[in-house]
Amino acid sequence: MEIRAATVLPARREDIELHTGDGLTLVGELALPADRPPVATLVTLHPLPTHGGFMDSHVYKKAANRLPALADLAVLRFNTRGTSSERGTSGGHFDGGEGERFDVAAALEYAEFNDLPHVWVVGWSFGTELTLKWAHDPLVEGAILLSPPLHRATDDDLDAWARFGRPLTALVPEFDDYLRPEEAERRFARVPQAEVIGVEGAKHLWVGEPYVRIVLDEIVKRVNPAAYPLPTEIH
Repeated sequence: MEIRAATVLPARREDIELHTGDGLTLVGELALPADRPPVATLVTLHPLPTHGGFMDSHVYKKAANRLPALADLAVLRFNTRGTSSERGTSGGHFDGGEGERFDVAAALEYAEFNDLPHVWVVGWSFGTELTLKWAHDPLVEGAILLSPPLHRATDDDLDAWARFGRPLTALVPEFDDYLRPEEAERRFARVPQAEVIGVEGAKHLWVGEPYVRIVLDEIVKRVNPAAYPLPTEIH
């Protein structure tokens, strides 16, 4: 059976709540391999909620639908403060990436408390800004950025990640609305351990199954190389 956009593969999926240091409750979901422990964990940070981003943004939904089964990964998705989805609405209000530092911390604390292994942070658009600014946690083994605008995240944040020393991969669409591969190469050059991958034909939102597959493959290649490349069919 070919894996299509709407394919949902077996997993243990549970609704979770995250509790922030400033007193908010955030709603989310944890997807785990159906019958074995995960080998690594993705903590996902979604695009800008004021422009439609939330925990169900399609790349993350597809990651949760596929990667527990195909790559033995745990996928943690949640709504940042003030963000709504079918799962519900997280407490608080959008804070432009500042108060969200507590949201990132709460997700990482949840992963640590629940003994989720080998945590990688995956940020998309606004989520890349949160990653660069607030994910310098000893628990984090590396980060993957999808469509980084480098708008709220500054050169100072890039320098801080350089000092942090963990691997950093940026997947940059050829036709991105904010930051394209050539400029991304220049901006990320100040992070010695950063890798910039330009993706031909892609746009900021990664619409289209071919681009989703590229993203998920590049994530798995770094987080669980034994499962790379992902199959396009299941039997």
